[in-house]
Amino acid sequence: MKSDTEMAEMDGAAPNACALWFPSAGLCEMREEPLPEPGDGEVRVRMLHSGISRGTESLVFHGRVPSSEFERMRGPHMRGAFPFPVKYGYSAVGLVEQGDASLLGRTVFCLHPHQDMFTVADDAVVPLPEALPPARAVLAANMETALNIVWDAGILPGDRVAVFGAGVVGALVAYLASGIIGTDVLLIDRNPMRASLAAGLGIAFATGDTVADEFDVLVNASGSAQALSRAIELAGQEARIVEASWHGDRSVSLPLGGAFHSRRLTIASSQVGCLPAARRMRWTHARRLVKALELLRDDRLDVLISGETRFADLAAFYPAILADPETLCHRICYSEQEKHVRS
Repeated sequence: MKSDTEMAEMDGAAPNACALWFPSAGLCEMREEPLPEPGDGEVRVRMLHSGISRGTESLVFHGRVPSSEFERMRGPHMRGAFPFPVKYGYSAVGLVEQGDASLLGRTVFCLHPHQDMFTVADDAVVPLPEALPPARAVLAANMETALNIVWDAGILPGDRVAVFGAGVVGALVAYLASGIIGTDVLLIDRNPMRASLAAGLGIAFATGDTVADEFDVLVNASGSAQALSRAIELAGQEARIVEASWHGDRSVSLPLGGAFHSRRLTIASSQVGCLPAARRMRWTHARRLVKALELLRDDRLDVLISGETRFADLAAFYPAILADPETLCHRICYSEQEKHVRS
């Protein structure tokens, strides 16, 4: 059966797009909206896959974006306004169907919410590199975040590195850090089931309770204040701790007594919206995204896709996907031929 959009195109009528919206806290629905014809310097993209980034999308879905961050948290091509109603998401892979001849027919990545078709500026899309499957490219935004975290952490050859949180971003940070020659990387998560994920990426794993070593660099990507406290305990003299989690509107209490000052520890934040100061003269956001896509050409990274859902079923399953603690990157499939899969 053809979609309403495809039927409209066959009849010669201007098609509408269908997108996932959050009308209020904890609720989602599909909405149709006009699909503009591409103008000069624009392309129309038909979505193939999008990815749900559970951490950030959960904060948005439940209305936990602080009012102070409403403007900074606006995603590219987001519609509506915080807190609600809002259309949000930032991991889209699709096929260019109209626009510049150099992009026509190419599979591209775009920072765009969950929507079956969209029109954007042609410089908002990045063609996928050779040998990168479109279905894996939904990890691009997460890889871009992980790359920025590794830069902010200043990981060097020989460093002993602890990464807290074996979610998608934490696993990707550990994956990138392990590729730096001479590093010893430990991925720490309270869930022992994440050991198989770490093994699939060739990374050492621990639940954290028995870890007693001192580390040179520690990254918290768990969203847990307890993990950040544990990072302080395991930090060596003058070690660097990077807080990569975003806690939304929650307050965090830290043990800054004890050896925190005598060890001269540093706690730094990392946020993908800003490039590290040492790289801003040479790197742009566009260059970083291209590099993130290139870094995804490793078949082992498919372990970070924890399930799939058809776009037609997304509104019904979206709350459960976010609520499931086993969700890593959940992939949305836009073809009517895709079968619904739950991991």
